[in-house]
Amino acid sequence: MTWSLRQSESAFRPTSYAGVTADIGAIAVALSAVVLAVNDDEPVVAVLPADGAPAGLTLPGGRFCAGEHDSLDVGLRVAVERQTGLNLHQTRQIAATTMRGNGAGPDAAVVLGISYLALVAPGQVNQRGSLNWLSWYQFFPWEDWRHGRPAILKQDIEPSLRAWAAAEPACQNDRLDRGQRVRLCFGCDGAAWDEEKVVERYQLMCEAGLVRDRDAEPGEARAPVRGLSPYGRADLGQYGPVLAGAIAELRRLIKYRPVVFELMDEVFTLFELQKTVEAILGPHLHKQNFRRLVEGGGLVEPTDQYRFRTGGRPARLYRFRPDVLLERLAPGVRIKHGRV
Repeated sequence: MTWSLRQSESAFRPTSYAGVTADIGAIAVALSAVVLAVNDDEPVVAVLPADGAPAGLTLPGGRFCAGEHDSLDVGLRVAVERQTGLNLHQTRQIAATTMRGNGAGPDAAVVLGISYLALVAPGQVNQRGSLNWLSWYQFFPWEDWRHGRPAILKQDIEPSLRAWAAAEPACQNDRLDRGQRVRLCFGCDGAAWDEEKVVERYQLMCEAGLVRDRDAEPGEARAPVRGLSPYGRADLGQYGPVLAGAIAELRRLIKYRPVVFELMDEVFTLFELQKTVEAILGPHLHKQNFRRLVEGGGLVEPTDQYRFRTGGRPARLYRFRPDVLLERLAPGVRIKHGRV
């Protein structure tokens, strides 16, 4: 299965592609949504129980029906609202894949899976039926830098990756060898950590056998799991690469577009905004530098409201300042790791 990641405006889906059928020679379109939010300073993703997999999880979505839906976006929104009660607003297409559905041979039906990123405010993070919200760091704990470099990197991942890299002979051509790829993806041995390389790190760990190869077909040999599966609370199956791509896309978008405010309530304190950005990007940010960044960049404007908390000074409430869209070409939170 080959995943292509790209940005566009559209939508996402839930059960395994194996359960989607189409007529011989036809193509079935399966839509799925990575619905992300930040709730109580924790980045979370909306998940549902996977059909036929007691311990597995899946993303909300469903099959596109041309006779019922005017567009892919409409089909996605209808399916997600029916399953979860969530009313999605703006969606962004992030991944597409094709694979064989039910049947065998050249006449087997083809399933086109299209995945979308959707952001919701904290007020929409409610438990409805089988809908659950899990921290995305339960699936990718090595991406959480809010308390410094994660211990799992130093204690588990880096030693395993170094041993895996050492087993490969040095490259004699222009291709990067395993050791160089590990250094670039994981920011070790003096290299800088790039928070946007979520997909590359996930793919490298699959290749090294540190996590299961989510793209393996049923019955296909899989790389051995060497000790990291206990760090994930549940199994996203084939959607592991999709969630990785959604996190990477959000981390990229937040620097160039004001998408962080789609994850905020209408009014908020600057500290709440900072904690949301930290939850998404990973690293802890300097309070005063962050305040200067968002106020000086014209991203927010103060209100005449305050939030009163027991034992502390009232905190002024702010809102997103929409005029910044007319003033700047890329009005995002322009943060690079370790610079704020």
